[in-house]
Amino acid sequence: MKLQHLIATGILAVATAGAGYYAYPHLLRAPLVTTSIAGLAPVSEAVYGTGTVEPERWAKVVPLQRRRLVELCRCEGQVVKAGQVLGRQDDAEERSALDQMEINRGQLERDLARAEKDRDKSDAARTDYEQRWTKLEETKSRIAAQKVRLDSLLLRAPLDGMVLRRDGEVGEIAGPTDVLFWVGPPAPMQVVAEINEEEINRIATGQKAFLRSEAFPGRALRATVSQITPKGDPTRKTFRVYLRLPEDTPLRIGMSAEVNIIFREKQAAIVVPAEAVAAGSVQMVDDGRIKRVPVTVGVRGNRNIEILGDISKGTPVLSPARTDLADGARIRIDSSPAKVVEPAATSEPTDQPTATPESIAVASATTAPSDPDDAVISAAMTAHIDSVVNDARRNLISNSR
Repeated sequence: MKLQHLIATGILAVATAGAGYYAYPHLLRAPLVTTSIAGLAPVSEAVYGTGTVEPERWAKVVPLQRRRLVELCRCEGQVVKAGQVLGRQDDAEERSALDQMEINRGQLERDLARAEKDRDKSDAARTDYEQRWTKLEETKSRIAAQKVRLDSLLLRAPLDGMVLRRDGEVGEIAGPTDVLFWVGPPAPMQVVAEINEEEINRIATGQKAFLRSEAFPGRALRATVSQITPKGDPTRKTFRVYLRLPEDTPLRIGMSAEVNIIFREKQAAIVVPAEAVAAGSVQMVDDGRIKRVPVTVGVRGNRNIEILGDISKGTPVLSPARTDLADGARIRIDSSPAKVVEPAATSEPTDQPTATPESIAVASATTAPSDPDDAVISAAMTAHIDSVVNDARRNLISNSR
């Protein structure tokens, strides 16, 4: 009996030890969380669009009639004057008709000269003279019209400038829908962007914009809104916005660019990762415990957002927010370098290949360059790195739970 009692006591002791071993990390030990540091950074809000680089003044050259091309200048990149002939369509038929009219006019002029000598001899002679004079004038009018038709087969430069592009080849048949030349001064240049109609009310002339071109990855390209078309496109539900480029822009005519037009900005704002805000509050860390602080969201980005509330620069906040933990709960902070991420860059939209044409937010890093514009561009360049770090952090959290 005594032996049985000892065995039962031993089993109970082992079970108690096992339960304690299991409960300590799972029930009694404070949960592990990751944090981010609230940072101070310039923020801005922008409207996204796409556009194409064009000269401010240019014009297309198209044939007025559908004919075969018999001449086209090799003049791409050359300076031309308004009215200069760039090409010619087949005009053999019109020129033959003109030659026939000229012969007919010569005969009419000779007949009229003979009739003029006799026109005072009788009424019949006067009538004959008048009829011949009328026929001659009609022929002169037809000759003038025929010369106009011949001239319409010439392709002329519509304005002073440079031949920016030439399409088509001699021997091809071209008509009014075929653009054969683009002519205009190569500078100044502009970006013509399409902006969704629900965002157009935020756009005004004089606003600055940041451009991104695949031809110049990582370069800070700038522009200024110079004009907004008064009438939108009801089919595409967009408005056309013109952005003037600086003289030293590396962009070239015909390039495409992503456009972020800044319509609101603040030089210094408290920003945290977007995942740190939940239910209108953030969870700051106070003496190893959670303290919930209500905040108001300002400029909103895909990763980081501006918050307004009782949060100052350098305050650690839970990121992502742990809504499953009560206010005042004890926590353990994962202090590995990869998990304590300062909200350095919040310029997500300009770095998102799939960014939608909607309002977006940008912000620069806490250690921003002296030029706020450069800071925004720098933030855009590092946003992708933020994304990778955040994804890794989320994976580690899910594995630790």
